[in-house]
Parts: sequence; C-alpha cells; structure tokens
Amino acid sequence: MPRLTITLSEERHRALKEAALRRGKTIRQIIEESLEHYGIKTRKEAADLVARARARAGLTEAEALSRAVEETRWERGHGAAPRGD
Repeated sequence: MPRLTITLSEERHRALKEAALRRGKTIRQIIEESLEHYGIKTRKEAADLVARARARAGLTEAEALSRAVEETRWERGHGAAPRGD
C-alpha cells in the first residue's frame, strides 16, 4: 500500500488524533472516510459508477458521464440539482 506524508499544523494534527480516538478509529480510517465523504473515487470506482448509472438509465456513455459529473457536483454543493429524469 502506498504511503503519503502530509504536513499539518500542530493544532490540526492534535484535532485529527483526538477525533480518531473519540471514534475508536485510526487516523488512516478517518482520512479514508473523509475521502469517501467528498466523493474521491478510484478510476475503477468511477467507471463502475458510470456503468451502473448507464445500465439503469439506458443512457449512452457520454450521457451517463455527464449525469455522473452533474450529480457529483450537486452532492459536493457546487452545482444545480440533478434533473431527476
């Protein structure tokens, strides 16, 4: 598994450690959950998401990708609400 080094302020590092302790989790688990919360997906996860959406909606690949981007932006609070058709 790849490793990543980040630089945090002392206050942020302490808050992260405390949050992990309160939740009974590791810092790694807290970071993984945060990435999931913000919709950060691997290439495979994103491709699977598009394939499922396309299969359910009967969309072309381009239409499915456009819908996935639209819904991701909406979930993150940076765009208009999805059309819902």
